[in-house]
Amino acid sequence: MTREIDRSPARLSAALATTTAAVSAAASGLASLPALAIGAIGVLGVLVGVIRGVRRAVTLGAAGLLVAALLGGLTTPAWLLLLPGVMAAVLAWDLGEQAINVGEQLGRAADTTRLETTHAAASTVVAAGGAALGYGIFLVGSGGQAVTALVFLLLAAVVLTSALGN
Repeated sequence: MTREIDRSPARLSAALATTTAAVSAAASGLASLPALAIGAIGVLGVLVGVIRGVRRAVTLGAAGLLVAALLGGLTTPAWLLLLPGVMAAVLAWDLGEQAINVGEQLGRAADTTRLETTHAAASTVVAAGGAALGYGIFLVGSGGQAVTALVFLLLAAVVLTSALGN
């Protein structure tokens, strides 16, 4: 008699995805209340996605977090809050996808702690590098204009997301 393998998302990556989503929403919420509201919806999307194993929910939730971070940056002079907000939104998406992938491929019962922590650490380093690159481009090329910084930061987030997808 064989037992069915539980293909639910991996618990550690799911918890990390939800935590980074909450960090993103909190960073956006420090900038403005509407950004916090959108961020909360994004957290809910990521949470539903990692609990039920629905990639689309994770992606839409992370997109909501990204919109919340950008809205927060547009509504406050403290645009530096964009960096942790965008970085955490991209990490939430990546870690949520990882949770679903690990669950589908190895099953929830497999010991995947080392795999998940290594992936989370590497993704965090890449996200921090992307944020540093975006901030560096802002400092060097924008002359201190916040709107230009938003464009460059969004570009850095797109490049980072593309790099994590490969």
